[in-house]
Amino acid sequence: MNTTALIRPAWTPATIALMVLGFVVFWPLGLAMLAYIIWGDRLDGFKRDVNKATDGIFAGCRRGADKAHRWGHSSARTGNVAFDDWRDKELERLAEERRKLDEALAEFDDYARELRRAKDQEEFDRFMAARNKPTTPTTTTKPAKGKGTNLLDD
Repeated sequence: MNTTALIRPAWTPATIALMVLGFVVFWPLGLAMLAYIIWGDRLDGFKRDVNKATDGIFAGCRRGADKAHRWGHSSARTGNVAFDDWRDKELERLAEERRKLDEALAEFDDYARELRRAKDQEEFDRFMAARNKPTTPTTTTKPAKGKGTNLLDD
């Protein structure tokens, strides 16, 4: 940053005067000047980050537009009738292949969903069978007097 600039994010007489003038004219202007004096040296990094983020967003839009153009979503003709006809046939063939792949994917998703449902049903049935199994109380028999295994009983 140029340190010889008249207005820079530092406590110089010019910035102090502008801050005071800003408070006199309209207080948000003075507050903005105060913020610039205090945090203005961070603006370069902030500006760089914002530019990088927006470049990333718009690069994604450009990639999406390029893909759409490549997949024939553009009505631009090349002027070569034979090539345009061949391209249209290929794009139709690819669209048909895409449709078949989408149908196969939907069928597989249905199959996998049915398998998960069957597995869940089997686990649930096993749980219910174990839960509803009648519990038989265990009976303990007392040994006859004098015949016990405990030495203190004798």
